[in-house]
Amino acid sequence: MLNVIIVDDELPARENLRCLLEKDPDVAIIAECHNAMEAISKIHRLQPDVVFLDIHMPKINGFEMLSMLDPQTMPSIVFLTAYSEFAVKAFEEQAFDYLLKPVEQDRLNKTLCRLHQYQLPNNVKHLDMVNQNLDYIPCVGHNRIYLLNLDDVFYIASKISGIYVFNQNNDEYFTELTLKTLEDKTPLIRCHRQYLVNLKKLKEIRFNESTGVSIILNNDISVPVSRRYLKSLKEMLGL
Repeated sequence: MLNVIIVDDELPARENLRCLLEKDPDVAIIAECHNAMEAISKIHRLQPDVVFLDIHMPKINGFEMLSMLDPQTMPSIVFLTAYSEFAVKAFEEQAFDYLLKPVEQDRLNKTLCRLHQYQLPNNVKHLDMVNQNLDYIPCVGHNRIYLLNLDDVFYIASKISGIYVFNQNNDEYFTELTLKTLEDKTPLIRCHRQYLVNLKKLKEIRFNESTGVSIILNNDISVPVSRRYLKSLKEMLGL
């Protein structure tokens, strides 16, 4: 059984693909998403086998969204688009397949046949599918998506309620991206199991016998440093 998520900002396109996929008894559509941020959340939570991903979406397109997924849980990606010129780019991103919209049943069946074979136990998924670094961090709030430039990010913290990005004013923004993805695909540095920092915003490193080691940022916010990461941090700074 293939667990599938459809990601497309156009309702008619989602409905058309859903109707075609439902003809295969070995396909289960576990979610439909109308934007990239909703899709990232569903992919992390539901861990589908396959994502049918539209390339042209507002704010964050399909290629950008792919670069924001955790490589360790990367599903097979089938890109969807009405523009054939994106075929080469799709396969450069190591997509499993590429379908032109409106999707036709015969062409989809060929893709599904290959997907069923690919999902056999003896096959191993590629974990490092996309090496593209992020230019910004997508965050959600107040019925909108914020695209925070990395130069505006001071630190990132993992809390019980999720991952939060902080700017100069210490305003917090929720993101669906994992701390691991943010560590791998941005210049931010891990200083603690729950924190990443922007070393460009570093003001000082403070050593205190009672509270341990802390990084003081340019906005005077203190971020903890664990012993595990202190040595590598000092090496990066030439200390």
